[in-house]
Amino acid sequence: MHTSTEDAVLLFMGGPLDGRVEIRAARHGEPLPTVTHVHLHDGPKVVHRYDLEPLIEGVGIYNLRPPARRHARDESVAD
Repeated sequence: MHTSTEDAVLLFMGGPLDGRVEIRAARHGEPLPTVTHVHLHDGPKVVHRYDLEPLIEGVGIYNLRPPARRHARDESVAD
């Protein structure tokens, strides 16, 4: 997205923010390339990351980033 005096319209796709539309005022600058959403509740915190996909001037979609794969510990190998 290019620097503009126009507000940006941002749509979130996937995860807990799915369908949310955010209007980012031009005075706040360009939309961030990545947004992190942290949900705190009675259990462990849940973190979702959204990556910006610019569409046209002033319009973009934040797509849910797939979860990172964690390496499972191999119990058959001694430390």
